[in-house]
Amino acid sequence: MNLLNSQYQKHYSPKRAKSNKKRLTQDQVRLLEASFDSNKKLEPERKFVLARELGILPRQIAIWYQNKRARWKNQSLELDYNMLQLRLESALAEKRQLERDIGVVRQELHKAQEMFFALSQAPPSVSSFPSCYEEGGSNSLQRYSLHGDVSCSWVNDEALQLEELSASCFMGAHGSNCV
Repeated sequence: MNLLNSQYQKHYSPKRAKSNKKRLTQDQVRLLEASFDSNKKLEPERKFVLARELGILPRQIAIWYQNKRARWKNQSLELDYNMLQLRLESALAEKRQLERDIGVVRQELHKAQEMFFALSQAPPSVSSFPSCYEEGGSNSLQRYSLHGDVSCSWVNDEALQLEELSASCFMGAHGSNCV
């Protein structure tokens, strides 16, 4: 048994394995890199051709390819991660901008609601709006324009109930298209 151990240590000792391990030359690495760039997967035929061209063992080429593929995969994962980070930052910036826009729109809505409530407290008379105009007779549509943007309509001289209008506008925030 000792004889077997001593022979094993002679042939496979760490010192001997380290001295047999050769680093690839720059030309060999360049050729392997070019081969890897053209095809990420090493076919057995290609492995033997490269081994013959470079003068190294096919197993060493297989190990180099395996290591290179692992490094390449890590690099591509890092690039993907960085791209996702950039997209996330962009989406977060867009979200912040949209939140600011929502705040502005809410303020405008609040002002419009305050104006609406102020107008609904005292029903306007037709004579109080100098820019109003009247169309047709008693059975036709009468339209009154308040400030160019806001208009009120009466049909058959019946006033639109402002309470119903305000209720429908408030429901508009929950699904209607009033606001």
